[in-house]
Amino acid sequence: MRAYQELSKAELLSLKEELEKAYEEEKGKGLKLDMSRGKPSVAQLDMVMDIFNVLNSDSDMTSTEGVDVRNYGVLDGLIEAKHMMADIMGISADHVIIYGNASLNIMYDAVSSAMTHGVMGCTPWCKLDQVKFLCPVPGYDRHFSITQHFGIEMIPVPMTPQGPDMDMVEQLVAEDESIKGIWCVPKYSNPQGYTYSDETVRRFANLKPAAKDFRIFWDNAYAVHHLYDEEEHQDKVLEILSECEKAGNPDMVYEFASTSKVSFSGAGVAAIASSKGNLDCIRKTLTIQTIGYDKINQLRHVRYFKNFDGIKAHMRKHAALMRPKFEAVLNSLQRELAGTGIGEWTNPNGGYFISFESMEGCAKAIVAKCKEAGVTLTGAGATYPYGRDPRDSNIRIAPTYPTPEELAQATDLFVLCVKLVSVEKLLAQMG
Repeated sequence: MRAYQELSKAELLSLKEELEKAYEEEKGKGLKLDMSRGKPSVAQLDMVMDIFNVLNSDSDMTSTEGVDVRNYGVLDGLIEAKHMMADIMGISADHVIIYGNASLNIMYDAVSSAMTHGVMGCTPWCKLDQVKFLCPVPGYDRHFSITQHFGIEMIPVPMTPQGPDMDMVEQLVAEDESIKGIWCVPKYSNPQGYTYSDETVRRFANLKPAAKDFRIFWDNAYAVHHLYDEEEHQDKVLEILSECEKAGNPDMVYEFASTSKVSFSGAGVAAIASSKGNLDCIRKTLTIQTIGYDKINQLRHVRYFKNFDGIKAHMRKHAALMRPKFEAVLNSLQRELAGTGIGEWTNPNGGYFISFESMEGCAKAIVAKCKEAGVTLTGAGATYPYGRDPRDSNIRIAPTYPTPEELAQATDLFVLCVKLVSVEKLLAQMG
């Protein structure tokens, strides 16, 4: 297939006419499809419905340590729930505190607490003249929303297939005491699906930040979310807590995880993992904040999955539903756009997204054309701090929620819009 940049003006005009006709036909279909967020499909949610059969009015509601889960107590979570979440993160249970239903809430709390009360005895961030965060880009829009909400200045750091640009990270945190944290999705990153290399993780663990209260916000959201059953097609990420301990930086990381895309979205179990020093400080706040989170839900999840093998078996069911969708999108992109010079995309082994890079200055127009024809995508720019993609090129594709039939329609329209907007851009450049 010829690159669009090699086409003459006459050829581009002819192609534009053809694409516009096809686009009008797509608009006439009255599509109403949503690919804006990485949500589990109805089929994925249906397959865990039997979790409600685990506990009923006849069930033993006592934990392994003899705790009546219906009552107050156990501030930081059932021990068996700690083991379940520790297994997901690949750590020991004594590093874990169990929260409620969503890890995003824990991240918000961690930033909020640092703002109002400081981190391990350091000055509260709200009393400082400047507070900054490093933000690998493209990245997770909800991370950026938290720091923006608190008025924290966000500094973009380019992502590579091995993780964030560590030369830049190391230099910035060493030189600037106002940099207090960095957002990370270390495995199957949102949106590119990249996994940090061992070298990247070790460089994180060996950072020498100017700020004593600098923290790595390690959002291990996709720890067990592989698309393929074969181990050679499953990414692995080095365990960060132990690496930080080896490097003499045990307090430098907060790790987050949940079962939101394992069991039910917004109705799972979430946890933070960190050093003893960090966890002791967090518990002091928790004694004020809550009498304890939902232990019944914790027990339900533990008895449903039983052990880590049970979690892995369940995640293979998720993969069986998701894999054909990812492959359908990737095959369509390869078939229709490879060699055209108007788009590049990632090919992840797990997670929930495919990252697409259009020609510079085209992403917003592509997303707008898709929406006009009935397919809603994540807003262009959402994967950058303040919603500003300097190249206007990144688009996050979320294949999981639509049915296979809907996904085929949505992908056809997306490819069509990429072609049409790219042709319009090239013609505009020709004057």
